[in-house]
Amino acid sequence: MLAGIRNFAKSWPARILMGLLAISFVGWGANQVGVSAVAGDWVVKAGSRTVDSQAFKREYDNQKKRIEQQQGQPITPEIAEQNKLDTMVLQGVATREAFSELLQKAGIRPSDKLVLDQIEKIPAFFDPISGRFDKKTFQQRLGENGLRPQEFDAVLRDEMATQHWAVSVQNGLAVPRSYGALASVFALESRDLSYFVLTPGSVPAPPKPTDAQLQAFIAENKQALTVPETRIITVVPFTPQGAQAASTAPIDPAELAKRYQFRKDTLSKPETRTLVQIPVKDQAAAQAAAARLQKGEAPAAVAKSLGVDAVTYDEKPLTAVADRKVGQAAFKMQAGQVAAVQGDLGLAVVKVVTITQGREVTLEEARPMLEAEIRKDMVAEKVYAQTQAYDDAHQGGATLAEAAAKAGVAAQTIGPVSAQGVDDQGRQLQGFPPKILETAFGLPPGGESEITDLGEGAYFAVKVDRILPPHVRPLEEIRGELTQAWTQREIVKALEAKANDLEARIKKGESLDAAAASAGVSVVRVAGLTRQTAQSHPELGREILARAFASKPGESWVGRAPNGIAIGQVGNVRMDAGPTAAQIAEQQRGELTQALFREMAEAAQTYARAKMKVKVDAARARAAAGFEPLEKKGAAEKKK
Repeated sequence: MLAGIRNFAKSWPARILMGLLAISFVGWGANQVGVSAVAGDWVVKAGSRTVDSQAFKREYDNQKKRIEQQQGQPITPEIAEQNKLDTMVLQGVATREAFSELLQKAGIRPSDKLVLDQIEKIPAFFDPISGRFDKKTFQQRLGENGLRPQEFDAVLRDEMATQHWAVSVQNGLAVPRSYGALASVFALESRDLSYFVLTPGSVPAPPKPTDAQLQAFIAENKQALTVPETRIITVVPFTPQGAQAASTAPIDPAELAKRYQFRKDTLSKPETRTLVQIPVKDQAAAQAAAARLQKGEAPAAVAKSLGVDAVTYDEKPLTAVADRKVGQAAFKMQAGQVAAVQGDLGLAVVKVVTITQGREVTLEEARPMLEAEIRKDMVAEKVYAQTQAYDDAHQGGATLAEAAAKAGVAAQTIGPVSAQGVDDQGRQLQGFPPKILETAFGLPPGGESEITDLGEGAYFAVKVDRILPPHVRPLEEIRGELTQAWTQREIVKALEAKANDLEARIKKGESLDAAAASAGVSVVRVAGLTRQTAQSHPELGREILARAFASKPGESWVGRAPNGIAIGQVGNVRMDAGPTAAQIAEQQRGELTQALFREMAEAAQTYARAKMKVKVDAARARAAAGFEPLEKKGAAEKKK
């Protein structure tokens, strides 16, 4: 599942070209330059840079989350370990740090002003009211991502330095026009294809396999036929769906009234006002500004003449006014009124432009929503009561099933099932929460979990009743499907042998039509086949198309077709030298330039890792990712 992202370490040039840093980059992690690690605790060293275990774990966790979002499903520790996710992240971090260190030593570092300007342009750091950069919001967002301002500063500096390098390399970079011309010839080349297909009906059906043949087939395909470890588990679910009876109980009118009083202000529409606030230095300036506003002069012009900016609140409630005292005074004034107000932040002249009256929601209007909230709370309380009853009974000595019964919850036995949610018949369990499987496969035989949060108001407890080790099912259980697979293999072997024999005859001089006639089939001809029109021929299949464009005129070949084995030839190869060729040539030139830049970037990364003498500690990276040490894991497997 992770194969598609194994080349992450080489993908940063593409990321550079997507645009300047956005707040989502914070999720990838922070450069640890200048951050002292615990003595001796390092995972990556690149010159003056060190990434410790804690920082690497953040990198690993964020990358794992990103892949899970892309794949639309969780990644279990077993899958992550099998696909060496820790190694992939380790190599990506090492490459990034090495290249950033190389750029720093080369003097490619953005100035403090550039970094500050860029930070103040990131929308995630804007105050929602003023729409401007806000230091508190900045610090809050960084805290949510486990970063400090100096760490984010290092991330941004590295990203900007990398972008500056990329732009400087790309400016003026272009491959020769002859490269685009060659690509155009390649794209517009047309060929006449002739082929015929041997289908399963072209060879005799093989006899029914013997047990010895099937056993040999099992031995040859043991890995593919091995059923992974499965477990039989008992699950006790505490879910809102299971506690729905609680939501049908009558709602206490007193509780409804209490909820209404508590929520009335938030549900109602508050009074809003459009007002203008002009900061002034003293009372004399305030009186002069107020007089000019009362005469109808534009607030912006008045503020500009005083060397300040006017602050405008457009249809905002009282809570949106930054200066509390200014807001309280403004919301007591009449529309069109102007007044000088001494606020918490200084003296200001305020003009109320418009007033929009608020509206208080009634109990009857809010009743449906409030009742739904109360019923949801009743269900949540019922679920909590069930978990408490289960826990009390279990702590008192009751078995998992007995404790579930006392809590009014039905225990469910599931399995055998694999860690990926597949049963012993190869069927995927539908709608079964992966977290339950992840918990169950982390328990020993007979082990029980604590009550665990499943999210969305649900909880569960799970017990491992039995563990079935990896095994190959007995022949009698899989005889039917095994016989079918063996028969298909024998038919393919016979088809390949016959196709190779016919191709040998064609190479000796027999025509394609004669060879097809001897097999009782007809030749199919496709004229003017190009790489651009290949997609309109799905009946050919990938292998036939690949053979058609790779072979020389008159050369015979054998390839797999969607419905059998094909024998074919290509003839009459033509080139297009018209306007389309010129257009494609220029287009391909741009794509080839990008490919050249990617190769240069990869070479630069390789050079950086060698030049900076990067060191990585795979064992610490593995431990930070939460995997067992290889030595301990190997010893445990030997005991099994």
